[in-house]
Amino acid sequence: MNNSGQPSGSINDLAQSLLRLNQRAAKEYGQIVEQILNSKCRDVSHIEHILDGLLDFCGYAPALEHYRRLCRNYYDINPVAAAYYAHAYREMWDLNNDGESEE
Repeated sequence: MNNSGQPSGSINDLAQSLLRLNQRAAKEYGQIVEQILNSKCRDVSHIEHILDGLLDFCGYAPALEHYRRLCRNYYDINPVAAAYYAHAYREMWDLNNDGESEE
């Protein structure tokens, strides 16, 4: 904190960089998810690769929306694997009332 009670420049810069990274990831993954959905892709390894990458950004609402859409689509292809990805999201991002990850 600086003298005025604001976060120091380096923390603020880091937060801005993280926001830009999340925005870029959501944009780029969003385009890929749209391609998968529009083409009715059933390539399991491709879909899982995208879900694996998107999971890292699910703390950012637009990326989470892409993840959910792709999981819903994947459920029609492989319900067990889609459930695994839903569980992976909950393990990584859902918090209980104490602010701790549910395990």
